[in-house]
Amino acid sequence: MGFTDLLTDAGSAVLNSWLTTRSYVTGYSPSQADVAVFKALKSAPESAKYPHAARWYKHIASFEDEFPTLPGDASKPYTVYGPDEAAVTLNPAKAPDAAEDDDVDLFGSDDEEEDAEAVRVREERLAAYKAKKEAKPKTIAKSMITLDVKPWDDETDLVALEAAVRGIEKDGLVWGASKLVPVGFGIKKLQINLVVEDEKVSLADLQEEIEGFEDYVQSSDVVAMMKL
Repeated sequence: MGFTDLLTDAGSAVLNSWLTTRSYVTGYSPSQADVAVFKALKSAPESAKYPHAARWYKHIASFEDEFPTLPGDASKPYTVYGPDEAAVTLNPAKAPDAAEDDDVDLFGSDDEEEDAEAVRVREERLAAYKAKKEAKPKTIAKSMITLDVKPWDDETDLVALEAAVRGIEKDGLVWGASKLVPVGFGIKKLQINLVVEDEKVSLADLQEEIEGFEDYVQSSDVVAMMKL
């Protein structure tokens, strides 16, 4: 009893007919039955030949992150679900054509009220799922960076240099601690920490802006970078 090889035309035709008036393999919400059948398919059914199965596959795919938490027995194989073998033709030549699927329901109920209820429940579940996804806080990618800012010579005003650098303000940029590091011949460089939001601040653009202080800055280098 139940579905047979879903990778054959006959198996796909049976699944398509089963889902003609059903939103899910069993019941009115996604379950481990849907997961088992979904995984057995390997890929989406061809929508032109199996429109109902393709519609169901796309809908169940939206719950993929929740598969482990869906109700039901995850140990059951997909073959325990579906119609009785006696009611199904397994000969591909006798399987219903895609054009007939809109008019012929081999296994569904004639109860239009039940079909409307299934649609309502499906839409409510989908709306709830989308709302849940949208409510999840988005992870903001950030980087912590250490920059070396090199002056022209030992006569460069390092206090003014640092003030100019810290004067750069951008949404998603936070300046941190800094120190002066000797590099030889009485010359010191400014080493400064900063945190940037990756989507908002381009490090290359920031360095270009720093190097635009031509009276103070000779060049800048990234000493360290760590994703937060």
